[in-house]
Amino acid sequence: MKSEFKTAIFLAVAIGVGIAAISMVFSTLDQTNVTNIVGDSTQIDKSGFKKAPDLVGIAHYLNTTPEKLAQEIEGKVVLYDIWTYSCINCIRTLPYITAWDDKYADQGLLVIGIHSPEFEFEKVPENVQMSIEKHGINYPVVMDNDMETWEAFENRYWPRKYIADHEGYIRYDHIGEGGYQETEKIIQQLIKERSDALGIQMTSDSALVDIEEFEHTLFRTPELYFGYYFAQNRNQLGSEEGFQPEKIVTYENPDKIELHKFYPTGAWKNHEDSMELVSETGEIKLLYNAKEVNIVTANNADLEIYLDGEPLSIKYAGQDITFENTISVSEPGLYNIVTSEDSASHVMEIKIKGEGFQIFTFTFG
Repeated sequence: MKSEFKTAIFLAVAIGVGIAAISMVFSTLDQTNVTNIVGDSTQIDKSGFKKAPDLVGIAHYLNTTPEKLAQEIEGKVVLYDIWTYSCINCIRTLPYITAWDDKYADQGLLVIGIHSPEFEFEKVPENVQMSIEKHGINYPVVMDNDMETWEAFENRYWPRKYIADHEGYIRYDHIGEGGYQETEKIIQQLIKERSDALGIQMTSDSALVDIEEFEHTLFRTPELYFGYYFAQNRNQLGSEEGFQPEKIVTYENPDKIELHKFYPTGAWKNHEDSMELVSETGEIKLLYNAKEVNIVTANNADLEIYLDGEPLSIKYAGQDITFENTISVSEPGLYNIVTSEDSASHVMEIKIKGEGFQIFTFTFG
């Protein structure tokens, strides 16, 4: 099940000369260690490295064409970013990736976003196009709707970054968020290798992109899945009625709630990847621990957010809250509803008005 492969936030893999060095994603490498990992291109035996696979099974090309991309990729240092637009972990990496694209594109770096969807609505090109415009993505994005390129890379995580040198060998591999300084140093070193190999004179700039990194809550609530298939063996739905695949279930208001579980109220149809509200109104309750709460939804609805029995205050309002404690959702995707400086446990209640509203996940930070 793809959802089981969701981001391993604290894992990073750096491929070295004949070895794989594993480090935590929040660690960085100094210049000496980076040099030892990447090395002098004239002395590297690349027989132990894999070549980056071809991009296969691509449904749509955004910001490029197949012909243009085939020309651009030749002889470039290529950063392949495997992502999907409703994944909060993916979204948090985008400011760094777009900054690297701006900084190094004219020095021989090509960034390719490989959009491998988790949910069906992420296969719609208009939805992905809207997301790349929102996040200022100017580099090529290819839509891997059938996960063929995902499989070609033997990938199991969102997000994941692979960096191939100018000869196409994968020299670096990073899973999840973090490791941004380490990643940028690899980019710099591989660009230098390329310029040396091609006899290109380039001005060296060792300064790194300076963007404040998101600090995760260590003991936060895990991602909560509303689809019966995605939620298998997770024990996250607290309601006594449970999941009933492809049936409409009327969920009653719970007498009590437990931490890290969600409780819908009203009539909801159980889909494999989501729940769909079939009554005009409904509610969702949960007790969570985090400093940030996001929801992935589809279809039109008005939501009122309450925290610990009170309307959501400005202190906790997420960036997508539109007026006081309310948010109107329409486009399918991720919405940030709670943001605070410190992690804490809260009882959240969401009052929903809008038949047909779908909810896929809660994610926390």
